[in-house]
Amino acid sequence: MSLRIGMRELREKLAEYLESSVPIEITRHGQTIGFYIPVPKRPNQSERDALLEAGRRMQEEMTRLGITEEELAADFTAWRRMQDAG
Repeated sequence: MSLRIGMRELREKLAEYLESSVPIEITRHGQTIGFYIPVPKRPNQSERDALLEAGRRMQEEMTRLGITEEELAADFTAWRRMQDAG
């Protein structure tokens, strides 16, 4: 997912866009002149620990329910398609 914005909008909202985690395609007169690709922030140790704990809990729940990663991914893909279809 990325945004496509013109130079004028970039100048007007530069601070906002620099805080974004979404890549930005920059245009001038409708022509792409560059891209801004943000560098992901490194999570601090507590955020990392929380993510690892969430992953451990997810794995436990999948095991309890007898669901494979492939089944979960397929279900998620189907759900996203339904969301996109509106």
